[in-house]
Amino acid sequence: MTATDPTAPFKDDLRFYLQSARDALLWKLEGLSEYDARRPLTPTGTNLLGLVKHAASVELGYLGDTFGRPSGEPLPWVAEDAEANADMWATAGQSRDFVVGLYHRAWAHADATLAALPLDTVGRVPWWPSDRAEVTLHHAVTRVVADTQRHAGHADILRELLDGSVGLNEGKDNIPPGDARWWEEYRERLERTAREAEERSSAQRSP
Repeated sequence: MTATDPTAPFKDDLRFYLQSARDALLWKLEGLSEYDARRPLTPTGTNLLGLVKHAASVELGYLGDTFGRPSGEPLPWVAEDAEANADMWATAGQSRDFVVGLYHRAWAHADATLAALPLDTVGRVPWWPSDRAEVTLHHAVTRVVADTQRHAGHADILRELLDGSVGLNEGKDNIPPGDARWWEEYRERLERTAREAEERSSAQRSP
């Protein structure tokens, strides 16, 4: 990308929102034990370190292989013969440093692709059906931003469930001020409101 690249402002916007989600995902890991970083907190096994592993794999695929720029990183968990959901959790032998390091390398590789190619560059997603495998870089980056932001939201909820920590990113919590008592009363108010709404709905359905 050069200083005269007319798509530079669009690339800057895309990268800004991608980087904010990347940073959030890693920030949500800070200060956690190995167990809490990996423990499944939903019935489908969603966990913080697994979200990072998945996000790294997505970037290396959509913003690497898709545009003929393989990273060289071995990703056996996304191979055709891998077990289902293998990219969504880290094995005991895959350390936190390994997963975080992989993610940092994925950032660098994806950012290099974004810098090197025009947004209208057409690539092919290797794992999509051949009749619709072609995508532009603009489409691919937008898809990765959406995916990463979605998982950053998952991470917000997982971390709050673990230890009550909340916040949009480091240094900016983006929530109203309030002590523990304020939040307890706020939650109780929402609970009462939900029950009231259910009662009204049930009454309206009654013959």
